[in-house]
Amino acid sequence: MIHANLLLILALFFAMALLYLLSQRWKISYPIFLVIGGLGISFIPGIPPINIDPDIVFLIFLPPLLFEAAWYTSWNEFWKWKRSILLLGFGLVLITSLAIAYFSVSIIPGFTLALGFLLGGIISPPDAVAATSVLKGVDMPKRGLTMLEGESLVNDAASLTVFRFALACILTGQFVFQKAATDFIILAVMGVVVGLAIAHILYLVLRYWAKSSSITTPITLIAPYLMYIVAEQFHWSGVLAVVSGGLFLSFRSNDFLNYHTRLQTKEVWATVGFLLNGFVFILIGLELPVIVEGLEGYSIDEAINYALIISAIVIIARIILVYLVTFIPRLSRKIRQREKSPGLKLPFIIGWAGMRGVVSLASALAIPLTLSNGAAFPHRNLILFITFIVILITLVFQGLTLPIFLKLLKVEEIDDHVPFDQQKEAIHLLLAKEAVLYLDNKYSKEMADFETIRRIKEQMERSIRATEQTVAEQKQQVASVRKLYKKIMLDLTTFRRKELNKLRATKKYDDEVLRDMENNLDLEEARFYKH
Repeated sequence: MIHANLLLILALFFAMALLYLLSQRWKISYPIFLVIGGLGISFIPGIPPINIDPDIVFLIFLPPLLFEAAWYTSWNEFWKWKRSILLLGFGLVLITSLAIAYFSVSIIPGFTLALGFLLGGIISPPDAVAATSVLKGVDMPKRGLTMLEGESLVNDAASLTVFRFALACILTGQFVFQKAATDFIILAVMGVVVGLAIAHILYLVLRYWAKSSSITTPITLIAPYLMYIVAEQFHWSGVLAVVSGGLFLSFRSNDFLNYHTRLQTKEVWATVGFLLNGFVFILIGLELPVIVEGLEGYSIDEAINYALIISAIVIIARIILVYLVTFIPRLSRKIRQREKSPGLKLPFIIGWAGMRGVVSLASALAIPLTLSNGAAFPHRNLILFITFIVILITLVFQGLTLPIFLKLLKVEEIDDHVPFDQQKEAIHLLLAKEAVLYLDNKYSKEMADFETIRRIKEQMERSIRATEQTVAEQKQQVASVRKLYKKIMLDLTTFRRKELNKLRATKKYDDEVLRDMENNLDLEEARFYKH
């Protein structure tokens, strides 16, 4: 049994890798492709049904995905747009949950308000991974990307809190607003406290004891699970624990990461994040036929109608609410003076980018099979079906049309944001000039005595002159020269790698030396391919 399940999981991972390669070739966002691919795989004869234990869904998928999102969140950008992010993250989730709760009660027979809030908590949070994957390669104002990424951290906590209280109400049959509000404050505050406390302990270990990448990277992998499990053990917010702890460790990462540990940790987390995200997205497609078969008391036409109506409500409500939370605060003169108007185009794009994904799926699958008294959980399969259809529609329909809207609307950069390449050139120039001064002050005698040391300064001065010349050129010329420069450097890297392989064939040099040289070429090539 274990071997069969393990083989199925490995086969899914392999299928996921193939689907990702196809998505890259056809230039389609990989979450969209994985969902469609998973749905196609589910119809292959002989594919066994995929059943996941609801109790382990949150534990396996959520902690590392939340931690990775927190780790790569820019705290400066988050704090700069905190008002808009918090309004989007908390306000949209709460109002969307409220709207879904009352609409679902009005259109679905036998649906209670608690079940409506449960459904609202599940499908209210957009998925940042899906949005950023779709937006990769297209021009998007920096403010919009920051809001989408920052919102994902906040709305996960908000939606899972709504889900948690709605589920408790259904299981116990009781809901007291005052007690719920008090419990929310306690679980939120104590969740943050637990996350920060564990993060501080791990920070001390990583900074003063762990000096090797062989232990630093595993600790960062263990960290989100440790934060989540400890917080949940005391019935506090594991989500907020992971987010707060991840933000702290990311902010202080320069204190305990060197070049080697930073490279290794980044690559390991990129792999883990891709595998977990990809597995969840492919599960969305795989699970849909299983959920359809489990529908009881509803025809497939009825279930589809409910799902389509709720999907429309989710999409329309988000667009309207994004405009409201964008422009109502601008009634204040101080805000109008401090922030440039986003216009009408950017709020629409942010609203249209509300694709549902990993958190919604994890929440839906985490609904228990039975109530406390052993009875079957009411409308569970219908809730799962609606969730899957909402994810499918928002991910595929909105995901495929989002780049089209961006091109048609021609959304331009609103704020005074310096392009990435220009920032790199400015930093490179500044560091090079400071380094030359440092050489003159500390190694003047060595440079006078040794030709090799003197060449270091000469190389840096040539680099400074080349950068200054590039900055002085016209923007169109800079772009064309940069493109040509990148092409030539990549061509030279490929040539040197071929020559290195020839040297390997001669067997005159140690494999360890050759691998080290190959690693240097890999890093150089990655630097040009990154942007």
